[in-house]
Amino acid sequence: MFQDIRRRLLAPLTLGALCVSALIGGTATAAQPTVNLRMYSSLPADANSAHFLWYERFQANLDQRTGGAVKVNFFPNAMLGKEADAVQQMRLGAVDMMISGTSIWATLAPEIGVLDIGYLFEDSDQVGRALDGKAGTLISGLLADKGNVRVLGFGYSLGARNVYTRHPVATPQDLKNVKIRVLPVPNFIATVKAMGAAPIPMPGGEVYSGLQMGVIDGLEHDAATVLASKFYEIAKYCTLTRHIYNPIVAVINRGAFDRIPEALRNDVVAAATEATDFERSRAAAAETAAFDALKAKGVTVAETARAFFREAVRPVRADFAQKYPATAPILDAIDASRRR
Repeated sequence: MFQDIRRRLLAPLTLGALCVSALIGGTATAAQPTVNLRMYSSLPADANSAHFLWYERFQANLDQRTGGAVKVNFFPNAMLGKEADAVQQMRLGAVDMMISGTSIWATLAPEIGVLDIGYLFEDSDQVGRALDGKAGTLISGLLADKGNVRVLGFGYSLGARNVYTRHPVATPQDLKNVKIRVLPVPNFIATVKAMGAAPIPMPGGEVYSGLQMGVIDGLEHDAATVLASKFYEIAKYCTLTRHIYNPIVAVINRGAFDRIPEALRNDVVAAATEATDFERSRAAAAETAAFDALKAKGVTVAETARAFFREAVRPVRADFAQKYPATAPILDAIDASRRR
């Protein structure tokens, strides 16, 4: 009883002390976050993950700008379920934020698959120029309309996607009918098929076991993800196809954004913009470091005749543009972003 009385007496004093502390400290000195948000990622939480690079910087920026008033709890390694399911959960608001490749959003808005067409971009810098301009505005509009999300930033994958296999691929012809895991979205499937391989759609969480059991002969991904996910332990041969430079995108459910106090929303947007710039600035170095690490772990890295693959994939673009005429202005904007 004495303890209960003591708690009642101290409660208002404690509350008063917190209020005084907040007043003395000025703005953004909340002892507890005003807003807690959950963020989905399918990749590990380490330096070889483009997702984690973005998130870590974003949260640091939020802490600085809002004094801890906005907290984003990061759930890596698909802890909240399969990526395709997370897209639906984002639309419904069951998950607040998500960072992923843009590709998975094609399961909800097929037009976004335009970014997955093989040999669409020359390099990551062109990805940035395109998505900071009209192409990015159009893609953001699609995500808002069909995904009920607000885009916070388009980042870079940590390098181009290349082919990793259990056995050497010395020439483009050697890729014929090789079972290559791809994301379960149309243009990844179409691109890898046009390159001559047999595309096997598969969630990321099943790739390692698929390699172990021989369900797939290899995969295509950026070097840092291959390193982080330890795919190199089985797929020891890398062929530098550089077929896709698919961007990553950080989004927030529109209802979750509205839960953020209005006075803090500009800080959240600014924190995300800087995190995007930071992640992009680290991408090239991260790819180089990942390749160095993969080579040290016994991965053989070889060039290939990319012109052969580029020509083979050309019909994929024409077919997609015919099927989704609304993507024409996006493709035009991407073409305009090429260096002349």
